[in-house]
Amino acid sequence: MDGPFGRHQKHQISKTSHGSRLVLRFRGRLVEARLILMGEEAPEHLLNSLDGHLPVACDSESKDYQTSTIVDDKTYVVEGSEDGGKLIPTVLGMKPVQLKGHSTLLLNNGRILIVKKDYPLDDCIWFLEVDTPFVKEQKKILGTEVVAWSKGVIGSAPKPIVISGPSGVGKGTLINKLMKEFPSKYGFSVSHTTRAPREKELDGVHYHFTERSLMEKDIRDGKFLEFASVHGNLYGTSIEAVEAVTDSGKRCILDIDVQGARSVRASSLDAIFIFICPPSFEELEERLRARGTETEEQVQKRLRNARAELDEGRSPGLFDHILVNDDLETCYENLKKLLASDENANTLYQPTTKNLKVHVSHMESRADQKILLHCGTSGTGVKVPSLFMLDISSLKGGAPGRTRGLNVYTVESLGDGVNRIKQL
Repeated sequence: MDGPFGRHQKHQISKTSHGSRLVLRFRGRLVEARLILMGEEAPEHLLNSLDGHLPVACDSESKDYQTSTIVDDKTYVVEGSEDGGKLIPTVLGMKPVQLKGHSTLLLNNGRILIVKKDYPLDDCIWFLEVDTPFVKEQKKILGTEVVAWSKGVIGSAPKPIVISGPSGVGKGTLINKLMKEFPSKYGFSVSHTTRAPREKELDGVHYHFTERSLMEKDIRDGKFLEFASVHGNLYGTSIEAVEAVTDSGKRCILDIDVQGARSVRASSLDAIFIFICPPSFEELEERLRARGTETEEQVQKRLRNARAELDEGRSPGLFDHILVNDDLETCYENLKKLLASDENANTLYQPTTKNLKVHVSHMESRADQKILLHCGTSGTGVKVPSLFMLDISSLKGGAPGRTRGLNVYTVESLGDGVNRIKQL
């Protein structure tokens, strides 16, 4: 059956014991059932309770039961055990804690929806990306099989703000003014760098100062949204730094160069991009020399980079807005007006705590991008609604960050086929 939630096809299975391995037969081929998500070989008891067919979604009731999903010619298995095994794919993104009880459903956008059992709503919905544009790009870059985790977040969120411009243009001053006037509305994403701290710079406040070898390892592990080599040093924005600010309900501000902005634009992050430019290149040179913090060689290097950034900053499709910093106060007022206009067009996120724990017994997909979560008795003994509706029609973002835009409703039967639906 083809539908908006993916193919629900029947695959014939024959279980054959070859030592400690389970062999599955489907589509006329023998395929070793290896753990794709967590990197472990599937134990022999895998799919013991399945009878003849492998559905797209099935439920995991304990640590001894696995959930398997077939996408094309690959079998993806989620299990709670952490015993030994051989890592097959590269796993990117933030990983969920504890998957010993869960249900899965294959969506048609290259994602597998995973709902953890007996967890609060704000930590029970996850996505495993197996064929999204981000995963495809990472496969090309890394030259290996790649999957990526993304946490599902209920509700929308304020768009992060990417502010770029050449060194000395005044973007740091503009950001400081914005943070000082609206401390509860905006949060700053602290970047990582391998350069040494300047006078009065504090670790964790101005930058996360780190060793090059450590930062390179984190980049390989997929922990950075963007990174670039600037003036001989590495700079980068960690995924978690941005998401932590957004999770708090604030608009995250990213102060990055044009090269970094291009990387963020190519990512799944839904942001607003603003380029700050000087009134003239001569004015920019005067500001750089007036700072008195660099040698002549460093000034010349910054000027060369500034020319390239000014050219790139005006390239079509990269930045949403360009502001000229001729007069600081005028530019700041224009920046505030621009952000206020964007906030009016996009309602800001109001953070809420979803402490209600759910125990999903199975999931049922509908053609209108709604998913029904049938719930059993909570493991805590607390009474919970027996039916939830998950609306995934407005998903935004994704790996390597969060998947936002989820809407969850309780469904209460009033009898005679009438239901009361209430948004959480």
